[in-house]
Amino acid sequence: MALQPLAVKAQQDKTASSPNIIYILADDLGYGDLRTFNENGKIPSPNLDDMAENGVKFTDAHTSSAVCTPTRYGILTGRYNWRSRLKSSVLSGYSTSLIDQERVTVADMLREQGYKTAFVGKWHLGWDWAIQKEDPKANKDNLGAIPQVNYAAPIQNGPSTHGFDYSFGFCGSLDMAPYVYVENDMPTMVPTKSTISVDEKGIWRRGPTSDDFVHANVLQDLTDKAIDFIDQNARQEAPFFLYFPLPAPHTPILPTTEFLGKSNTNMYGDFVMQVDDVVRQIRETLKRQGIDENTLLVFTSDNGCSPKADFEELAKVDHDPSYTFRGTKADIFEGGHRVPFIVEWPAGAKKNSISDKVICTTDFFATCAAITGYQIKDTEAEDSFSMLPLISGEKDEEIREYTVHHSINGSFAIRQGDWKLSICPDSGGWSYPRPQDIKNDNLDLPDLQLYNLKEDIGETNNLIASYPEKAAAMKAALKKIILDGRSTSGAIQTNEGMDNWKQIKTIIN
Repeated sequence: MALQPLAVKAQQDKTASSPNIIYILADDLGYGDLRTFNENGKIPSPNLDDMAENGVKFTDAHTSSAVCTPTRYGILTGRYNWRSRLKSSVLSGYSTSLIDQERVTVADMLREQGYKTAFVGKWHLGWDWAIQKEDPKANKDNLGAIPQVNYAAPIQNGPSTHGFDYSFGFCGSLDMAPYVYVENDMPTMVPTKSTISVDEKGIWRRGPTSDDFVHANVLQDLTDKAIDFIDQNARQEAPFFLYFPLPAPHTPILPTTEFLGKSNTNMYGDFVMQVDDVVRQIRETLKRQGIDENTLLVFTSDNGCSPKADFEELAKVDHDPSYTFRGTKADIFEGGHRVPFIVEWPAGAKKNSISDKVICTTDFFATCAAITGYQIKDTEAEDSFSMLPLISGEKDEEIREYTVHHSINGSFAIRQGDWKLSICPDSGGWSYPRPQDIKNDNLDLPDLQLYNLKEDIGETNNLIASYPEKAAAMKAALKKIILDGRSTSGAIQTNEGMDNWKQIKTIIN
């Protein structure tokens, strides 16, 4: 953005006291995996425990989706993911960008507010590779597709298109090809080999792999790049924003030798400890640079814990990644989308406090806007509510009346206070009863699920028959949120792909 000299001076004055902002997003980390959230947790997480003691811990925080790609869309845009073209599942490592070029992201906004912006990590929102020939066996959105790509050419419509001054990372997930680092839109090396791992925990799909991309080293590679960015920008006049989505503890579960066996649980627990150590490295860097006081550090996860963590194995040491919640990653149940969420900001956050107010990962955009004085336009952040009053301790009241949840198969749920209405008879995901179990096991279940989470956090007692009017009112609220194109106040907006959106037919008809 080109600014006139007077505007530049005003911008410098405005951002002088603005905090640096770092958003660390773990991948498939469960609510119950951190001891600060789970009093019975068996995985040591000393650095995240300390971060929580020095900041605000949110105990009713939710991702906008129960899976990877959609949650990331919501974080960066402040808009529910299901308003995009992606109505279910996730993108592949070769998919095109899910974020439209004209869509303003939180990085765009912060850059306009004078921030230096960076993305380091797992993107998983699609970008445009220089594809020379499509895979004849599979569409490029298929997780097993391997189209022919010119890896010597720059990518298009990636992080730099969406507001990031600097970027380093990879396109899909650590178990999705291609296994190629891309820095500032250019692949760092042309892959010359293909790799695959069929190990149950360390699994990754077959695909092109660069020599500088070693799966077991990726988490530390990314951490080193994040630290480099902080070191280079700590002393600059402009504040910085670092979006740092980790590839762990998602599969492949590959803790380094230093962490193997350290948790006394299983390899997943060891990998969680390595994630905790990443947080240590970032926090120590902030302290070393003397910028920890006015840096807003967020830590959360993109969804609940995956069954790949091996719940049965963890149960042998009495550890439950989903805590007391029903379900796992992918599900409409709480275990799919209720996540740990910590904010540390010594200069602005209420120290050692706990908030039980409902927040959503889409709320990050409005929070940053409130901190920097940005006025959100009608076409931006349509589902984002500022968490700043809860972070600062200024207020202790709900910031959102309704929160919408979304599962891997595109099923919806809506939350209002203690009540939660799920628009499906099943998990909408991977836990029993799965959507296919309804037919296969000839299950006779109500089409809707209504739970009072205050009395039934485990979602075991469906109250749909007892409170039909409550369910009808919540369903009507969900219909309005969908059709209005927004849940915040403002002009009505549109969703993409309304015509063939099968999951909303029972809601809007």
